Parts: sequence; structure tokens; C-alpha cells
Amino acid sequence: MKTTTESLHLKNFEEIQEDRELTVSSADYSLLTDLYQLTMAACYVGEGLDGRAASFELFARRLPEGFGYAIAMGLAQVIDYLEKFRFSPAQIETLQSTGIFAGAPERFWTLLATARFTGDVWAVPEGTAVFANEPLLRIEAPLWQAQLVETYLLNAINYQTLIATRAARLRDVAGPDAKLLEFGTRRAFGPQAAVWAARAALAAGFDGTSNVLAALKLGRKPVGTMAHALVMAVAALEGSENEAFAAFHRCFPGAPLLIDTYDTVAAARMLADRVNSGEMQLEGVRLDSGDLAVLSREVRSILPGVPIFASGDLDDREIAKLKSSGACIDGYGLGTKLVSGSPVNGVYKLVEIDGIPVMKEASGKVTYPGRKQIFRHIENGQILGDCLGLSGEFIHNCDSHLPLMELVVKDGKRVQNQESLEDIAKRTAASVASLRAETRQIDNPISPPVEISTDLQSLTQKTKKSQSILDFRF
Repeated sequence: MKTTTESLHLKNFEEIQEDRELTVSSADYSLLTDLYQLTMAACYVGEGLDGRAASFELFARRLPEGFGYAIAMGLAQVIDYLEKFRFSPAQIETLQSTGIFAGAPERFWTLLATARFTGDVWAVPEGTAVFANEPLLRIEAPLWQAQLVETYLLNAINYQTLIATRAARLRDVAGPDAKLLEFGTRRAFGPQAAVWAARAALAAGFDGTSNVLAALKLGRKPVGTMAHALVMAVAALEGSENEAFAAFHRCFPGAPLLIDTYDTVAAARMLADRVNSGEMQLEGVRLDSGDLAVLSREVRSILPGVPIFASGDLDDREIAKLKSSGACIDGYGLGTKLVSGSPVNGVYKLVEIDGIPVMKEASGKVTYPGRKQIFRHIENGQILGDCLGLSGEFIHNCDSHLPLMELVVKDGKRVQNQESLEDIAKRTAASVASLRAETRQIDNPISPPVEISTDLQSLTQKTKKSQSILDFRF
């Protein structure tokens, strides 16, 4: 038989489940986390460790499959999240109603009620090329705060870095003059992911997105063409494909027309007749199926000077093949293979607690201790390699080096102005251009060497030794 308290918890918990929309707003962000972040924070409070100074670093153990580099992205959303980090009375009451935290100390709830992020953030600027095991971001904050923010940070950085990396690769292969449009909303991993994917693609050099919400939020005009459904519907009801084109063109004279619903070449000839007679000024056509290389050459011969766009599950390899086969394509719509695929294996690990360096020694998941900095060795505009060292360290074995991680949040407040997508896109382009050809190649890319500084090697050995003594005592 349930007690009164248990029944109340069950009733409140059932009320939580009544939200069927499952939409997420910034007010929900504090609860958009894994349970163990909250349970660990409660444990830290119980042990009196919650206020100890902690440093966590976020890095990728490996790069996205088949890539020689990654493009750091998502920092803007991280900073926004940290600035809005709060727990409302209703959220705290909801957590309490689950019954999970019945044994948590009362001061845990006091901390949540007054929660604000008060720490520092060091990060690699968005649009910077990075490599495996290099920290994209470091949080220095009281232990309970640094712990609670892990899940959201990984979500924001991992996904946007994946999309930015793929987008940068697509831009590199397609070339600077090709028009690249993000069409991935229907294949992205949820509504929020769709908006983030659009942002990351634009910040990595794309020209536009078909996602209306994302475009308007980012100060851009949404872009797009038309679907086969319009051609089939109007043609069936009004007599011909030509009528479908005419109808759409009357409403949207500047939009490209999709011409592969029935017979691509026949449609191109029909449009050529209207263009040549002065009835229509055609701004572009889109091909979504068939042998794109062959069809694009035929369409170009029929409609010289008319931009040709291609879509249909394309990726960097397919674009490279199209270019090598002499395809006459001026732009690409990229969706499924841009917004999905093998993830960035980003992790968030404690590297220092109360001034004590710590490291993970599990097989295959070893981490380096201490607060770190990436020192980039660049000569004549090319990245020759990186040195992973300790924060504040002087790298003796590099003739020239550039520290990549910058202080972006101090005592919970941002210290840099938010960058525009255009500025981030320029940095992305410069980062990719600074990579050697072997790192940018599609097949079997080779990342530049990442050396470990002498001081970091020494600290790693000392930390292993001290942790071994602790294990022995235990």
C-alpha cells in the first residue's frame, strides 16, 4: 500500500508526462540533461565538495569517419546556455516530485534555487580546424556547476561540429563559386537539430538554407525551389507540365524550376522555347534524379547561361565525381548526408580538481591531466602541426606557435562580442585553406601531427604515479 508521500509523488510525476508536444525552450535547458549530472551534483553537496574548483575539457577522441580535420562549432549556443542557466521553482518542485532525490541534502535544493554559472570558459573560436584529442572548450567552475552543464555542452558542440565539418568539406570540394544550399531539415535529428544544422552549415560556408525558421532567426532569407508534387498536381488538373511551370513562375518569377518530374530533356526544351520567345526569364533549374552529369550537360546545351542546381542525397564524394566527369552544375542542395552520419565523438572529462591534476586511465580512453592549451605551428600560411601543452606553458620545440584557446567567459559573463556567421565562415574558409592537401583529401586523409609537450608528458607520468599510489592504498 502506497504512503501519502509516495502517492503525491506519483500524482505529480503523472502530471509531468502530460506534455505531449515535447518542445524545448531556453527555460527548459537546465533540465535538458542526463540524470546522473544531477545525482552527482547532489552527491558532491553531500560530501562537501560542490564548491571545489574544477576544470573539465571537451574534446573528440576521434574525428568524424574519413575526415582529416574537424571544424569547431556550437560555442555561441554554449555561451547563451551558460548565461541563462537557471532552475525555476516549478522545475525544482518537479524534480522533488520524482522521489529520486529523497536522500539528497537540503542544501542541494538551495544551490539549484540560486543556480547561476559563475565560472570561466576557454574555447577554440568557431570555424577553427581542430584534430583528435585537442580540447575545443574548457570549463573552470565550482565542481557542481561544471558537472551539471556537461550534457548540454556536448549536445551543442558535437552536433554543430559534425555539420560544420561536413559543410566545410563540401565547400572545399565544390569550390568557392558553387552555390551551396542546406536542405536537411527533414532528415535532421529533430527540430532543434534542424535549426542548429542550418546555422552550422552557414557558418561553415554555405550560401543559404531552406529552413524558414532558421533563416529568419539568423537574419537570412530562406531559399528553395519547388517539389515534384506541385508539378504533378498542376499538370494533372490543368493539363501539362508547362502549365505547372507557368503557374509557379507567375507567383515566384525568381525561383528555379524543378524539371525532372517526367522527362528532364523535354522539360528543358519546352522552357527553352518560352525563354527564346521572350515569355519567360528563367533564373535556374534543378535536377534531382537520373544521371546528373549527363543530364546537366544536355540541359546546359539547351539552356545556355541558365544556372543548374543539383540535389538528391549528394555528398562530397558524389560532387567530386560529378566535377571530374564534366558535369555542368552551378550549385547543390545538400540534405541527408550533410545533417546525418557518424558523430563527432566528443567527451567531457575532469582534468583538474582543487588544483590537483587528474586523468582517466581506462583502456582505450586515456586522458591527459591538467588544464591545456593547443599551440598551432604555422609557416607560410600552412598548418605544420600542433603541440598539446599545459595552459600558460611556453613551447620550446616550435619556432613559431599560436595558442588557439581563448578566454570567452569570465566569472560567468561573456568577455567577447558575439561573432556574425559571415565572420565565422571566413575563419572556416581560412582554416581549411591552411591545411595541407593530404589532410583535405577525400580518401584516407592524414591529419597533421599533434605532439605532446615535454611538460605535459611529465605531468602525465607524475599523475599516473600519484593515482597508482592512491589505488594501492585503496
